[in-house]
Amino acid sequence: MRAINPWINFNGNAEEAFNFYRSVFGGEFKKTVRFKELANDDFQPSAEDAEKLMYIALPIGRNNVLVANDVPGFMGQVSESENRSKIYVNTESREEAEKVFNGLSAGGDVEGPIGDSPWGTYAGMFRDKYGIEWIIEFDPSYAE
Repeated sequence: MRAINPWINFNGNAEEAFNFYRSVFGGEFKKTVRFKELANDDFQPSAEDAEKLMYIALPIGRNNVLVANDVPGFMGQVSESENRSKIYVNTESREEAEKVFNGLSAGGDVEGPIGDSPWGTYAGMFRDKYGIEWIIEFDPSYAE
């Protein structure tokens, strides 16, 4: 396993927060994806959500990545005292991602089945049987 990294949900201010984090940690954003970039026949973000971040990643040090997104309006506001963050596991292969995803999600609720993501990774999201939220991802661009 390559790393376990935090994934934070924001109520529309992920970009502001990540610019602040970058000012503290340094570095450059590895990837940013806005909701408008994901628009297709099945998904049309609202004007309010179009510029919000679906995905932003800031590498911190050699093996750590801070990841976040803005929660789109149709999903409601994030309760900052409950489900603001998820545990993000970045695996070394698709096979390892499937193994970890299938193992940890057993008995839980899958929110996003594991599969190819619009931003070029292989990822899935779930709440385990203990209520902990996880995102499992294999990102080939991090391969050494």
